[in-house]
Amino acid sequence: MKEKILTWLDRFLIADVFLVIIAFFWFVVALIGRSMGISLGWDIWYQLWIPVFNPAIGILFMGAFLSWIVKKIGQLKIKN
Repeated sequence: MKEKILTWLDRFLIADVFLVIIAFFWFVVALIGRSMGISLGWDIWYQLWIPVFNPAIGILFMGAFLSWIVKKIGQLKIKN
């Protein structure tokens, strides 16, 4: 059961990583466009920052930390 939960957690974190990477590239393109006076989605990206991208980054870090802790606890049980 624990292995199945860890597998699904890892899959969710992989999807979250791609969301964060896509958001970062969108940010870069929109920022460059804004500096040049071209609308490339800066306003939409900025509106999505608080409800979507900020929690996605937090979930990514929390999930990675939680996954690491669970795997370390599993290693300690195996050694003892």
